[in-house]
Amino acid sequence: MNRWIALVALLTVGFGAFGRNIRAETELNAQAVRESIDGGVGYLRLQQLAGGKWPEDGSGKYPGGVTSLCTLALLNCGVPPSDPDVRRALAYLHTLRPEKTYVVALQTMVFCAAARESAGAANSTAARYLPLIRRNARWLQGNQIQDNRDGRRKGSWGYPSGKGDNSNTQFALLALHEAERIGQSLSESLGQDVRIEVDARVWESALAYWEGCQHSDGSWGYYEKWPGTGSMTCAGIASWVIASNKVDPSDAQVDGDRIVCCSGERSEEETPLDRGLAWLGRNFRSRSNPGPLQMQQHWVMYYLYGIERVGRMTARRFFVRPGVVNQPPELHDWYREVAEKLIIVQDPLGKYWKGVGLSEDNPLVSTSFALLFLSKGRRPLLIAKLSHGSGDNWNRHRSDVANLTRYVESKWHRDLTWQVIEVQRASVPDLLQAPVLFLTGKDSPLPPGAEAQKELAAKLRDYLDRGGFLFAEASCPDGDFDAGFRKLIAEMFKESQYGLKPLPPGHPVWQAEEKVDPAQWRPLLGVDFGCRTSVVYSPPDPPDAPRPSLSCLWELSRTGRGEKYSPAVQAQIDAAVSIGINVLTYATGRQLKFKLDVPLELEGTPEDDPGTRGRLRVAKLEHLGGCDVAPRALVNLLQEVARLLKTPVSTRQHKLSITDKSLFTYHLAFMHGRNAFRFTEPERRQLRTYVERGGVLFADAVCANEAFAESFVREMRAVFPDRAMEDIPVEHALFKKTYSGYDLSRVTHRIPKRSPETGALSVVERQDPPYLKGIKFGDRYGVIFSPYDLSCALEKHNALECRGYTREDATRIGINVILYSLHE
Repeated sequence: MNRWIALVALLTVGFGAFGRNIRAETELNAQAVRESIDGGVGYLRLQQLAGGKWPEDGSGKYPGGVTSLCTLALLNCGVPPSDPDVRRALAYLHTLRPEKTYVVALQTMVFCAAARESAGAANSTAARYLPLIRRNARWLQGNQIQDNRDGRRKGSWGYPSGKGDNSNTQFALLALHEAERIGQSLSESLGQDVRIEVDARVWESALAYWEGCQHSDGSWGYYEKWPGTGSMTCAGIASWVIASNKVDPSDAQVDGDRIVCCSGERSEEETPLDRGLAWLGRNFRSRSNPGPLQMQQHWVMYYLYGIERVGRMTARRFFVRPGVVNQPPELHDWYREVAEKLIIVQDPLGKYWKGVGLSEDNPLVSTSFALLFLSKGRRPLLIAKLSHGSGDNWNRHRSDVANLTRYVESKWHRDLTWQVIEVQRASVPDLLQAPVLFLTGKDSPLPPGAEAQKELAAKLRDYLDRGGFLFAEASCPDGDFDAGFRKLIAEMFKESQYGLKPLPPGHPVWQAEEKVDPAQWRPLLGVDFGCRTSVVYSPPDPPDAPRPSLSCLWELSRTGRGEKYSPAVQAQIDAAVSIGINVLTYATGRQLKFKLDVPLELEGTPEDDPGTRGRLRVAKLEHLGGCDVAPRALVNLLQEVARLLKTPVSTRQHKLSITDKSLFTYHLAFMHGRNAFRFTEPERRQLRTYVERGGVLFADAVCANEAFAESFVREMRAVFPDRAMEDIPVEHALFKKTYSGYDLSRVTHRIPKRSPETGALSVVERQDPPYLKGIKFGDRYGVIFSPYDLSCALEKHNALECRGYTREDATRIGINVILYSLHE
């Protein structure tokens, strides 16, 4: 076998027996992964030589290969191009003009990653990498094998000598894909056309090659006639996805100014992707490389690096092993399973990874592959597309969400990912892994049967209750999606105050990130639930004059190889993409969590509280100013009290009328709202008596609503005419650790800011003492009021338009108030 299996010694490293350096297993969590990554990064830094390079393989035939791989790992772990170690590595790689496929491909991916990371920085130097990326892209295109003579395979790549193999071919395609991607991204961010276009024939030949060398069982081998392995099947799946996306016609077509949506033809036959994923599901392992027994302990790290790429490129969280008789399928959460194993076998002292067996003992390479898996696989999840029903009803525009995600990446200057979630099978914790769910289709999203429909509605409502966001649209001009979705919303929201209503011109969906041309506005409906609009729906136009759906226009938003649309078509695409990023900005506040930061299990719910006897209880007061607009704010706060302080807490919703006599059984009463209100005289009298007898009233203006704040201050003046509301001084015990709480001398204030040029919303964060007002009764505060938002933060909403505090500081303020009320 060619000595360049030295970059399959430099690119394909295994765990051997996977038992070396095994430590006691600990619970996998985000902190453990972060520490593992930091340790691996530290190891690579220590091994770097003078001049910026790393030790290469012993043959000296492939200079730059290991250095490129190590640099790529560091960049993907978040080490910026400006870092001294990375800067020296990039300077060294700039001097190289490699002529080996692996090295050219890796060097290209390094320059693409450095350009992407540099694009968002001040005085960006991203453009300096473009000439080198173009040079390498030309080299790779020129070295693709063009015929089938002498055992060579058209459409593949070799070293470049040789007949072509699946490993070299995969790396060439990955590099060309990244070259096109960075050219498109920089064109958008720099405002000029710097695209790097790969000849369509390159993709066509590559696609034909991969389809021709797939085995009948769905796997791929290193060569066509070699046995299938996990590492090469991952290579085949990822390469097929890349090439087919470049070659296959779009699911939306353009003819002049006319756009035809839902145009993609569907075949009932299995695709190479279907067969490859089925093989991978049947054979998935996290400790060895699936395939012939004698190969299973070789190239394991290469395989795991490929697993990450397949999972990300196919938008899958799980690989599915079919169930045996009368058993359900076995779901493999590929990132969690592999990350857990990687952390176990990392060297406890040196913080590197090292395999055993043929050409697999180079810790630089194995560590780089481990870091690429851990870092790329944990990218924040932006949005999940819900699969529902049978067939492709939910997926009439197959590249819609992928294209929108790539656009958001280019604007937010960070790597993101998206997933597909089967909504019928998913649990609420599964749904909560995604901050936004996208529900689309031609036909009704409702499952057959009244019970199944109620179950779906309850699941989605629970998701929204816990801070989720639902974005929906009818993807095609015909079908009954609209009727089904409206029925679903009615089942989700039984309360009369909730329902689909038109979003007004001042709503952030029109300008949260980019201002949408008013000429391109379309009807958008929403459900105001909790602290915000939690559902946004784009309904279909009348059949006689249908506009293209949002997903249809997202499908068209990345042309890839220089196609030009008419101004009328481009204006519609631009508006649809702007609406998409505006909705995502509004829904997430641009604050996304890495994988493993989102728990897999639900926190305690009001329904599962076993009782209230001997537990801390807080009353939630009813009033006409929106007393339940943030329904989980108090519940979430009390759950944090229970978790952090180990205090028995009742998390039931204890909603009380202010005149209810049982109010006096609670030491603390909470109220919030976002509308004007007025108490009745009986309510004022009872509230006065409650506070004067030692109770504490704690309130906040949801989203810093001025109408509610003004009403609250007025009503407190009416309830306590002989007492003044004052600013609580920062030196007060309420802001200290006096009662085993938190030091609140400095907290993070979130202050909304709107760009005067574009209207885009952003948040300025400032460190200051909390701003709380109170009414004193002797030495204690019987009324504590925050004019700035606490409840939206406690509901886990990153609302761009709300002045208030971060989620963490809102929780700390709430905990300190609860502790204060117990001691005073």
